[in-house]
Amino acid sequence: MEFHRSHMGQTPAESDFQLLEIARRLEMYGIRLHPAKDREGTKINLAVANTGILVFQGHTKINAFNWAKVRKLSFKRKRFLIKLRPDVNSSFQDTLEFLMASRDFCKSFWKICVEHHAFFRLFEEPKPKPKPVLFSRGSSFRFSGRTQKQVLDYVKEGGHKKVQFERKHSKIHSIRSMAAQPSEQHAEVPKQSSTFAYGDDNDAAAVQSCRQGKELKASAEDTGQHKSPSLKKSPKEGRKVDGAVVSTVEEEEEVAKDRMQQNRPQSQQPSTGSLTGSPHLSELSINSQGGPSVANMSLSPNLSPDAKQSSPLISPLLNDPSCIRTDDEEEVKRKKFPSEKAYFIAKEVATTERTYLKDLEVITSWFQSAVNKEDCMPEALKNLIFSNFEPLHKFHTGFLKEIEQRLALWEGRSNAHIKGDYQRIGDVMLKNIQGMKQLTVHLWKHNEILIELENGIKNSRKLETFCRDFELQKVCYLPLNTFLLRPLHRLMHYKQIMERLCKHYPPSHTNFRDSRAALAEISEMVAQLHGNMIKMENFQKLHELKKDLIGIDNLVIPGREFIRLGSLSKLSGKGLQQRMFFLFNDILLYTSRGLTASNQFKVHGHLPLYGMTIEESEEEWGVPHCLTLRGQHQSIVVAASTRAEMDKWTEDIQMAIDLAEKSSGPGPELLASSPPDNKSPDETTVDQESEDDLSASRTSLERQSPHRGNTTVHVCWHRNTSVSMIDFSIAVENQLSGNLLRKFKNSNGWQKLWVVFTNFCMFFYKSHQDNHPLASLPLLGYSLTIPSESENIHKDHVFKLHFKSHVYYFRAESEYTFERWMEVIRSATSSASRTQALSHKEPHAY
Repeated sequence: MEFHRSHMGQTPAESDFQLLEIARRLEMYGIRLHPAKDREGTKINLAVANTGILVFQGHTKINAFNWAKVRKLSFKRKRFLIKLRPDVNSSFQDTLEFLMASRDFCKSFWKICVEHHAFFRLFEEPKPKPKPVLFSRGSSFRFSGRTQKQVLDYVKEGGHKKVQFERKHSKIHSIRSMAAQPSEQHAEVPKQSSTFAYGDDNDAAAVQSCRQGKELKASAEDTGQHKSPSLKKSPKEGRKVDGAVVSTVEEEEEVAKDRMQQNRPQSQQPSTGSLTGSPHLSELSINSQGGPSVANMSLSPNLSPDAKQSSPLISPLLNDPSCIRTDDEEEVKRKKFPSEKAYFIAKEVATTERTYLKDLEVITSWFQSAVNKEDCMPEALKNLIFSNFEPLHKFHTGFLKEIEQRLALWEGRSNAHIKGDYQRIGDVMLKNIQGMKQLTVHLWKHNEILIELENGIKNSRKLETFCRDFELQKVCYLPLNTFLLRPLHRLMHYKQIMERLCKHYPPSHTNFRDSRAALAEISEMVAQLHGNMIKMENFQKLHELKKDLIGIDNLVIPGREFIRLGSLSKLSGKGLQQRMFFLFNDILLYTSRGLTASNQFKVHGHLPLYGMTIEESEEEWGVPHCLTLRGQHQSIVVAASTRAEMDKWTEDIQMAIDLAEKSSGPGPELLASSPPDNKSPDETTVDQESEDDLSASRTSLERQSPHRGNTTVHVCWHRNTSVSMIDFSIAVENQLSGNLLRKFKNSNGWQKLWVVFTNFCMFFYKSHQDNHPLASLPLLGYSLTIPSESENIHKDHVFKLHFKSHVYYFRAESEYTFERWMEVIRSATSSASRTQALSHKEPHAY
């Protein structure tokens, strides 16, 4: 209000002049950033203004090329070229090269530059050049319209007639208030809209687009024979995937952009459902029975370089009106089920068991079927894997049926129930945990399975390619070796459930005795396998990281332990450069995101921890949250995004340095190139290693195919955060499945979804029977809160997830499930320090 009072007495014209004067002084006013990379792969942003072409790093301008200095602008495929005029004292003509996301993005930015240059620099409209009769070279695009000078001259000469008008207070209805009054015909469907560019106005007549705030959503009403509009390819508006519209999003949804591209089927199917603005999902066509007909799906948020913010959970299938529940319908259904805590604990057993069984089927059904079809795995390895997983799958199939039958009796859905006798779960858990002990011999084999599979991948290029391709399938929503460790992880979940059940029941309760006995049995199994599981988790994590890195072959060596990974800024001659750091118990790696199609991280350097010192240096360099790492042969300066991040890195690096000092001394060079390939002769037809490039090893050469982009490494890169091995261990314990009602920030209805939380990520399904998720939401960097009164939710058991402008509300069915979802999600959204994490794990020590 003080700012408004200071302008009292000004005329409307004076106020407009003041507004324009302020806008003129703002460096970013009217600037639209276009993501690009320089020759070294550094992530930058290009922009065009009236003065020339600007270069930004983040939102900081680091360079500017005045129109007077620019001799020529051109583009070749994805490369944007700026040719500068030679200096007065030099005849050398410099050419700057920038890499953009695609040729379309490059051409679009080139057109913008041409228009700006012509409008601001030329005296008159450029005349079109005569087209060649036979051959044409380059683009035929030319600026059309009057230049700035022509417009000014026209106004000065009196060509512009002033129109008298009177300012009045307009009665503007906010979009949000209008959206709160849906039509009677579709009252239960939340209104969702988006803006798209169409190539043909006739084809586009079936869809009316509009923009609602910054959050893009999409819907289309069926009108008899629905036609899919043809789309004009434009990087600014969105893009067409498999006959459907997918709008682009900003940096937050950039994680795993290659996932959508690599899953595209050969044949395109027009979408008959709603249009979507989802970055997570490619489209699904809906068949006449209302079921999903898969056209294409992506498991993680997609990102386009020139992105607009969009909600990452919108899908024609997820937004099916039949899935939107009214409040009365939900309340009636809630009253049908028991409300005691023991019932919801038993229900958690059933929901998580369904997910566990689906994870086992990834190995016993999908992976086994693919292996038999391709015939790329040795018989011994094949028998080792499937002979140990099939008994587990068979046992847990029966276990799930027994749990579901008990829940049906508990809920009163069977005429054979006797109230009281069946309102318990301890006896079922005790019986089946005792049955699991007979399968311990198979659980001990998981160590051997993981090692033998990795050895097979190392020695057979055919098997390695097969496994990499299988991981790109929609059903394999996590790294393959993660599914191999699922049976060991599941034991910990049983232990936690039985601990909660024993804590809930008083000792005098009839179910307490069975629950206590089941807890003792499962605790014994966990204690026996816990040490082996810790080693396997580290082994699995090292192999998972190896797939994300280029320039290091022997990352997995005996004795190496992973500690922390995350994004830090490294100080160099060009300023602060974003780098991805990987901390192990003997070495610290720093990498940058590569320009290859595989979307991996290229190792730039490493510092041995032996003899390293660490010190804060904010005052010395004038950079917030700054650390100096001094090695025996090299020193680097890094900066964290927050003070909390700096403290986590400082604590872990110092701990790793202390461990290295206590060892026998500096070890050998651990990052040298691996020895020559020992592949079988029939598999040596792949490209050979380049002698000129150390990073062009077999590992990097073979991984130019699409690469999974929703890994934790990529999430940390884009969210500018970090996670430690302790965080991964906590995440293993905090897995949950079940139904949640989801609501967007500007929608009215609640949509029921089956949600699986694992590996710091929420995976969304339409029902628990689906084989693969429709969308995913990585939660690293998100904030978890409870909605305030001003948000007008007015429902119980609701929690809120938000990151920047992205806001989602989720509603649980009971107080217990609400607390459980808050507990497990908090473990991902608030990464603890090493001290806090260890204290957190103490109550669950084995």
